Amino acid sequence: MKRYGNLWQEIVDFGNLLSAAKLAQKGKRFRHNVLAFNYNLERELFKLKEELESKTYRPGPYKTFEIVEPKRRLISAAPYRDRVVHHALCNIVVPIFERTFIHDSYANRIGFGTHRALRRFTNFARSSRYILQCDIKKYFPSIDHEILKLLVRHKIKCPDTLWLIDTIIDNSNPQQSVVEYFPGDDLLSPLSRRRGLPIGNLSSQFFANVYLNGFDHFVLEQLKISKYVRYVDDFVFCSNDRLLLQDARLAVEEYLVKLRLKIHPIKSQLFETKEGANFLGFRVFPDTIRVRQESLRRGRRRLRRLQREYANGEIELAKLSRSVQSWVAHLEHGNTWNLRQIMLTLLS
Repeated sequence: MKRYGNLWQEIVDFGNLLSAAKLAQKGKRFRHNVLAFNYNLERELFKLKEELESKTYRPGPYKTFEIVEPKRRLISAAPYRDRVVHHALCNIVVPIFERTFIHDSYANRIGFGTHRALRRFTNFARSSRYILQCDIKKYFPSIDHEILKLLVRHKIKCPDTLWLIDTIIDNSNPQQSVVEYFPGDDLLSPLSRRRGLPIGNLSSQFFANVYLNGFDHFVLEQLKISKYVRYVDDFVFCSNDRLLLQDARLAVEEYLVKLRLKIHPIKSQLFETKEGANFLGFRVFPDTIRVRQESLRRGRRRLRRLQREYANGEIELAKLSRSVQSWVAHLEHGNTWNLRQIMLTLLS
């Protein structure tokens, strides 16, 4: 396996840092912290460059908040200058790993995404009799730092780049507590191992794909299951052979032990395709695709909130219109013509 060195000068290059700053500010240009950074952009970037080159760079504290939809999760926001560093790192190292990712891993990758994953899953499901659907239990809080660093080193050998990667991983803020035991553990093992990545980081999204990349190849190359789709920690297998999928679940559980991960015992199920399967906000049946009621409720609540904000003069009509159009575009991926007409009347 080829390992890459001599990456550091590309990462700390001023042009790369400038590109990273432009990427980090997308959709956030008028926030106070971004405006403050951009006011002295050149000086701030040269300061970051100097800190990185001298190894004096230290990530700042995270701001955390909790969301409850679609499920309760802790979201961590890194300081803006740290997000610039994350982009600078990912600009250089993501293409190295991207070549190794399988075609049917769809999360946090340019040109992939939820709707492409939904189409792929729909094709697989409608050509198969059975579905094995799995969800990894508390994925981001469970990612083991020692294992992640080892997986990164399978492709990268540049000492300076590894220093930065380790610095970002080591400065992850505490995540939701997860206490799981695996073969060989003693009583204190789950407490002594550092685990968890902040969901809000670009680097965390990238590391999450690296962490399961070997698992993806295991499914395709050793289990020989070609109808496989993964989106972050949700993955599905489709087949006409029920016994094959039953055996696959056991093999999956055994493999994930190596990563100190477990599948969710309730959310992971094997069933017939005709029953319909929930995937990325839709429910896929053999002859139709419906929007899940939970997704509709969230969408309606968001729309009502935007309408109140518009009525109170807190947002402009253009923002309300963009949000409705974005939701309508999302609904187009299901059989939702009547629902979309109702939504579009809000723009007329």
